[in-house]
Amino acid sequence: MAAFIAKQMVGNQLSAVKDAAGGAVGGDGGDDGDDKEKAEEEERERQEAIREAEERRKEKHRKMEEEREKMRQDIRDKYNIKKKEEIVEAAPQEEPNPLMRKKKTPEELAAEAEQEELDDFTKLKNQIETQVNELKTQIEGKCVMQ
Repeated sequence: MAAFIAKQMVGNQLSAVKDAAGGAVGGDGGDDGDDKEKAEEEERERQEAIREAEERRKEKHRKMEEEREKMRQDIRDKYNIKKKEEIVEAAPQEEPNPLMRKKKTPEELAAEAEQEELDDFTKLKNQIETQVNELKTQIEGKCVMQ
């Protein structure tokens, strides 16, 4: 452990000295592109590591939940208790978290906008129809056919 720490400290200082001396002596100027590529590669590696860690965490929790469910089922079997599935399914629907809701796709948003336009159109259409029917009844009431 001590060797690792010593190597890290000396290695970092040595690389800093090499970078400072290389920039002052060589001055080739092509390092900027390499630095950007290195930074991009390091970022990709970091993102990949984060994704893998997340997958491992999810797998670990999935296994733990399976073990818990097995223990629950053993207890249910031991005491002849039936599983209440409908209560478990209804509970998450009662308290939706607005911060964790599913984002709507552009297609869903377009469909909702179209539905709203249709609703507005339908309201206008119904309003016009009622006005026309009222006018018809008024005209029929005033006109007498002989």
